[in-house]
Amino acid sequence: MDKRCSMREAISASVKDGSSIVIDGFTHLICFAAGHEIIRQGVKDLTAIRLTPDLVYDQLIEAGAVKKLVFSWAGNPGVGSLHALRRRGEASSSERLELEEYSHFGLLSRFLAASAGLPFWPLSNYQGADIARVNPAIKTVRCPYTERELATVPALHPDVAIIHCQRADMEGNAQVWGLLGSQKEVAFAARKVIVVAEQVVPTEVIRKDPNRTLVPGIIVSHVVHEPWGCHPSFVQGFHDRDNDFYVKWEDISRKPETYRAWLEEFVYGVKDRQGYLAKLETGLLDKLRAKARVCEGVDYGY
Repeated sequence: MDKRCSMREAISASVKDGSSIVIDGFTHLICFAAGHEIIRQGVKDLTAIRLTPDLVYDQLIEAGAVKKLVFSWAGNPGVGSLHALRRRGEASSSERLELEEYSHFGLLSRFLAASAGLPFWPLSNYQGADIARVNPAIKTVRCPYTERELATVPALHPDVAIIHCQRADMEGNAQVWGLLGSQKEVAFAARKVIVVAEQVVPTEVIRKDPNRTLVPGIIVSHVVHEPWGCHPSFVQGFHDRDNDFYVKWEDISRKPETYRAWLEEFVYGVKDRQGYLAKLETGLLDKLRAKARVCEGVDYGY
């Protein structure tokens, strides 16, 4: 089945007011293009879920798209705070966000439970912290084997998971290499999956290297071909992280007026990702483009 469509079509079909969403990726493969399209379409009241929400979630928050944030850590990696989140996370804010916090493994465990078809996941890493005290979703159960009291977190089924990958076929079989986040667990936990790919290749290419297939097409709803969809994040083997952007973002996002001006120019002021890329500094993409470092192939035999 050919599931290819534009980013606009994928977001319009799957992300609705009130949806719960995950834009996944760990350090790299963070799909800013999807976040920007959600903003352009004016989606509201989202529950935004992510182990490590960074700039793209902050942009969704500043644009007024997010009602609730479910997370385990938040910040501008290596630089500082997320200022839209800070402004709306304070008790005095008239647009205050609902926040639900976990440890990294606690939130991952919610995806693990959902992906395994279980109602909850047991863990023991909340005994020395205050998170369980302030988060009523974290409960306890007594182990039937050891009589130990264990913490539990409930299964989490996002309405939509957005997974960026290096390559996929038109059926949605998605291949990833480099750092892995929680893409697999999130994809299997979600009700719908949008795969965004740097390259869309024939299925024969996918089958020649099956161990790199992280998300199978059988659970995928849409396939979007969007090269450079992760800028300023990076994509292993395709382009580097735009570190200068993250540093400059601290000043851009600190004041609401400069933040809004950036959104007006780079998100609302363009119709798609190509329009965004055209506004970037001349020569930047060439500077960030990865140089080849090819891994030796594997003979699977037959």
